[in-house]
Amino acid sequence: MSGEREGEQGLWSPPVTQYARSGDLSIAYQVVGDGPIDLVFIPPFVTNLELTWDWPPLAAFYRAFAPFARVILFDKRGTGLSDRVRQMPATRERADDLDAVMDAAGCEQAVIVGISEGAPLAISSPLRTPNA
Repeated sequence: MSGEREGEQGLWSPPVTQYARSGDLSIAYQVVGDGPIDLVFIPPFVTNLELTWDWPPLAAFYRAFAPFARVILFDKRGTGLSDRVRQMPATRERADDLDAVMDAAGCEQAVIVGISEGAPLAISSPLRTPNA
């Protein structure tokens, strides 16, 4: 997605889509905002990061966190802009993807929010503690 869009705060550019390596796969992610808290959203069943910004209610929801957090969004393996897979991934593989995205985004510790089908992964994710 390129160019600028008209948002509630005037013109804004959608975030740049980047890719984290998780094993042999590329996992698409974006970072919005630059606040002191990292906030990772684990998406529901199917997403597409770039289409997210075309739906004003969802775009406004994510942008509402940007003043006080670095919001990290990603498409799970097999969905959206992430690499396709042949079978439904196990929770361990999804946790590896989450770790890869957090590492690529430079995130050591985060508030993790699982939306719908993303909730089980959020619940099962081990807590990360910053290096002392």
